[in-house]
Amino acid sequence: MNVADLVAFREEVYSLPDSATVHDAARFLRDKGVRSAGVFDSAGNLVGVVSQSDVSDKVAAENKCPAWMRVAEIMSKNPVTVSPQTSLEECARLMDRHGIFHLAVVDPEKGFRGLISVQDLLKVIASDHKARADMLEAYMFPQR
Repeated sequence: MNVADLVAFREEVYSLPDSATVHDAARFLRDKGVRSAGVFDSAGNLVGVVSQSDVSDKVAAENKCPAWMRVAEIMSKNPVTVSPQTSLEECARLMDRHGIFHLAVVDPEKGFRGLISVQDLLKVIASDHKARADMLEAYMFPQR
C-alpha cells in the first residue's frame, strides 16, 4: 500500500491560514473532528502543521491566551512531506526518524492532499495483521 490508498477517498482536506488565531484553530480542529491541519501562508504555500498537541503544549500548558496568539507562533514549521506514491513503510520510517506523528501529502499536480497520521498507519497495519491471522486460522482449523 501507499499514501494514495489512504487519501484517495477523503472528501475534505483540512487547512488553516497562518494568520488564524489559536482559538480559531482549536475550534476548527474540534468542529472537524481532526487532530491536525495543514497551515498555509498568504501566498498559498504550505508552511506548517498545527495539531491539538501544539495547542495544549504551547498554549494551554503555558497559560497563554489563544485569542491573541496566531497559528504561525505554535505550528510545527517545515513539515515533512510525502507524495501519494510513497509507501506506508517509508512513511513510518520518516515519522520515526523525525519524531513526528503527521506527514503532509503533496501531489506535484494537485498540491496539498491532506495529512496522514501515525493512527492512519496503525489502522492499516492492524487490519493487515488481522487478515493474516484470519487466513492462518482458516488454514490451521478448516471448517468441516
